[in-house]
Amino acid sequence: GIISLISLAVLSYERYCTMTRTTEADTTNYRKSWTGIILSWTYSLLWTVPPLFGWSSYGPEGPGITCSVNWHSKDANNASYIVCLFIFCLVIPFAIIVYSYGKLLCAVRQVSSINKGPGRSREQRILVMVVVMVVCFLLCWLPYAAVALIATFGKPGLITPAASIIPAILAKSSTVYNPIIYVFLNRQVSEML
Repeated sequence: GIISLISLAVLSYERYCTMTRTTEADTTNYRKSWTGIILSWTYSLLWTVPPLFGWSSYGPEGPGITCSVNWHSKDANNASYIVCLFIFCLVIPFAIIVYSYGKLLCAVRQVSSINKGPGRSREQRILVMVVVMVVCFLLCWLPYAAVALIATFGKPGLITPAASIIPAILAKSSTVYNPIIYVFLNRQVSEML
């Protein structure tokens, strides 16, 4: 789950950098891509290893089919980890996504104001793509984050195992939606299909 969140943030930043770069992209140099992959996996590893060393713990999630962070423990050790996960693995990646897509949209608008005509429809397509990606990100991860925070800080038993299944499935399937949205809302890609 964390790697998917971080990957979406890295991809949004990379998309922003690629689209706003004035020079031609070097498609034979994969150094930047590998750097993004290694950094996202390392960052994710840094946030998934602490429960193995005593900062919170892992346990059954929902009806006991999958394993996740122990959301139900009420001690300060666990609560601090949940808060840090929420900030560093949801809020910050979401801020990067909003920043990257917002800056990308501003750059497209700036170009569109100079080139009237087809630039306006391109701006609208990118705006729709950005809004759909951000909304999908929120729809996938906010229910899971809300369930985790309620389970951690709410009354015991408030979140039943059955109630936690759908948010967990949504969150864990989030990486599937971004490429689909990009393919269907990006004219260059959809014309090739």
